[in-house]
Amino acid sequence: MTKILDFTKQFKSYFIIAIGLFIGSIGWTGFLIPSEIVGGGVSGIATIIYFATGFKVGYSVFIINGLLLVMAMRVLGFGFGIKTIFATFVLSFFLWLLQSIITEPLVSDRFMCAIIGGILAGASAGIILSQGGSTGGTDIIAMMINKYRNYSPGQLLLTLDLIIISSSYFLSNSIEQVVYGFVAMGVSAYCVDMVIEGSKQSVQIFIFTKKYDEIRNEVVFKLDLGLTELQAKGGYSQEEVKVLMLLAKKKDSQAILKMVKIVDPDAFISMGSVMGVYGQGFDKIK
Repeated sequence: MTKILDFTKQFKSYFIIAIGLFIGSIGWTGFLIPSEIVGGGVSGIATIIYFATGFKVGYSVFIINGLLLVMAMRVLGFGFGIKTIFATFVLSFFLWLLQSIITEPLVSDRFMCAIIGGILAGASAGIILSQGGSTGGTDIIAMMINKYRNYSPGQLLLTLDLIIISSSYFLSNSIEQVVYGFVAMGVSAYCVDMVIEGSKQSVQIFIFTKKYDEIRNEVVFKLDLGLTELQAKGGYSQEEVKVLMLLAKKKDSQAILKMVKIVDPDAFISMGSVMGVYGQGFDKIK
């Protein structure tokens, strides 16, 4: 039974990564590439090659990532993940397939193409990273450099993307094209954070109520959430009171508030967002 559950979990993870890769491929082939906008990463390098030679982006992505993976195996070992290899093959296939089908921008306005393409590329990266995957590319370069030099991987990736996008100027002699590339990169980076942080966002709720037994039972047995009872004393009344404290996903907060309103309309509630929650039922410390 455990093996079946593990297989199902892994299959689901790879399936979600494949969906993320498909979304990113649409962003590139439907908006950025046909609008002659160069983004960051290996896909950006492949786009420059395509504009210069006509060599399809999917082929270039596969070749470049293949070479980087071989180098990474020698420098980093095989531990950087089988999901990266999977993503390389699937991304190359999707880019090849969709570029063969889509020949014109899906939106006529070039600025909107930069925005939409950036959103799709960023959402794609966020989905893949949330499943522990990676599309490789400049990530691998950053990891290899970071092994021998004490540089921040985030700064390395930003520097590489700036170089890639800026180099598109030498193809078109157009500052406008470079600006569109930076717009797409900025939107993409923002969407990556939104997808990753949005899926992990949690809240901390303090409930001050005289009906703590009823609310505790509702939380534990009906909402299937954990909580902690805190002994406290009123600052003005000096009365001994119990405070219920619980941590929950943000998506569960409305159900908790609705329940408290029904059980004890006079309850006092404090709710705030927390940066991270680690442990059983939440994120793992990495």
